Amino acid sequence: MFPELPGWEPDTTGFTGAGIGSAAALEAYFMNFVATKMVDTTAPPAGDSKLPSGYVYFGQFIDHDLTLDTTPLSEAELDPNRLHNFRTPRLDLDCIYGQGPDAQPYLYDKTAPGCFRIGEIAGTPFKDLPRAAGQDTALIGDPRNDENAIVAQLHLAFLLAHNTLVKAAVKKGMSSRKAFEAARKTLRRLYQWIIWHDYMARICDPSVHKRALRKDRDAGNGRTFWELGYEDVYDWKNNPFMPLEFSVAAYRFGHSLVRNGYQTNFAKGVGVFTPTFKFNAEDLRGFRALHLDRVVQWDWFLRMSSSVRPTFPQVARKFDSVLANALRELPEDPDKPGDNTRILNVLAARNLVRGVRMQLPSAIEVAKLLDIPIINIAETEREALWYYILKEAEFDAQVEGSTLTVGGAGDRLGTLGSIIVAATFAGLLKGDPLSFFNLEPGWTPDKDELLDSVEADLVAAGKPGLNADEQVNGRKWGLPTIIRLSGLPVDAAPFRPAPVPVPEPVVEPAAPPTE
Repeated sequence: MFPELPGWEPDTTGFTGAGIGSAAALEAYFMNFVATKMVDTTAPPAGDSKLPSGYVYFGQFIDHDLTLDTTPLSEAELDPNRLHNFRTPRLDLDCIYGQGPDAQPYLYDKTAPGCFRIGEIAGTPFKDLPRAAGQDTALIGDPRNDENAIVAQLHLAFLLAHNTLVKAAVKKGMSSRKAFEAARKTLRRLYQWIIWHDYMARICDPSVHKRALRKDRDAGNGRTFWELGYEDVYDWKNNPFMPLEFSVAAYRFGHSLVRNGYQTNFAKGVGVFTPTFKFNAEDLRGFRALHLDRVVQWDWFLRMSSSVRPTFPQVARKFDSVLANALRELPEDPDKPGDNTRILNVLAARNLVRGVRMQLPSAIEVAKLLDIPIINIAETEREALWYYILKEAEFDAQVEGSTLTVGGAGDRLGTLGSIIVAATFAGLLKGDPLSFFNLEPGWTPDKDELLDSVEADLVAAGKPGLNADEQVNGRKWGLPTIIRLSGLPVDAAPFRPAPVPVPEPVVEPAAPPTE
């Protein structure tokens, strides 16, 4: 984004392997920084945002749809411009569709042409990702979407939502091939709509979000079009690219939102938390078959009509510079998994080191370039772009003599973070010639034939519709719509034990009269 700005490096003098540029010193510097600046010492951990926890993992799902970089970090350090994204930098759901049913037939159901394969949890009515026979390997377009149980079930929701749309298309008389294409088009467009109108509206400063991508109409011919508001921040000549300031810094804000554990479903128990990454059989780590205890009850993770308990949906941690303890005790180090003195187990330190190695510019220099007021934090905290964006989100700051809000007050990104994230998403959506923002800029979910057909079927069956749930700012067609389309469990009903039938009383026949 800002190639004219030099990469920032901290002064690591005094740390092991002392000297600027020393790999060992850099790691030691940031391990110390994390231990003194980014550890939550309160018990219980302090601070909640207003963001339902399901959106944290939706953000991870989106990230996997956008990026897949296989360049070794050692090579990237030599020249960050050599990084390659081996996935289309488009919001097109290629993480679920892969290369399509012809090139990757193992993703699809032979018995239901046009539909994805779906797995099951043995002995239960619940679904799982399809898995290889006798193994835990998920047969999906992006294996990373099986890395934890929550994002895995979001992937599953999109598979099932596609299948629902295929069935609606077949019902209209389409061939299986045309039904597949129609379902994919509708789901991609709904996904893009949700990203911009629901997810981005929740995480970004409202004024930044409003400016980043604006819907307008040509006064001369009445044609609708979408216009970018931050072309000076994110621009491209031929095709959109993945900015390092976004992928290595700003979009990693989601790491601060992860909780140490979650209540998963009614069968597991209200008030019983499943640890996120505890390195044991009960945690939410993935790459294994789903178990009943880890099945997500979605009204506990998204605001849905049945989220009636005051503690539901569970919300994300605050947007701030402190990460859950689970993310500094990861099982990544092969010799000492969970040991927080090993950098491989400490996510924050890895993020900070990566930012330096990828030559990210100083946060202060970026803020000056964009003419954004600089938040008042310690000198040692002002340079690392990822950390600064987290601190900015934590602040509830007003610019002196103005009503402009710089910080996010712990509920969203601040100004700098919002601009980088919103400009990137807006640019990717507008830069994709196949997005509905370009192909059919007047499209809305309300006008979609397949969504209308599914809605009619749900209403006829006496079930809640696709928009039965509260959305941000009263809008319809948010992330809960995907869950409704999928048919995944929304409330406690599927988790309650089946009632034990009461046998009818046995009536003995009357004895014959005696003489």
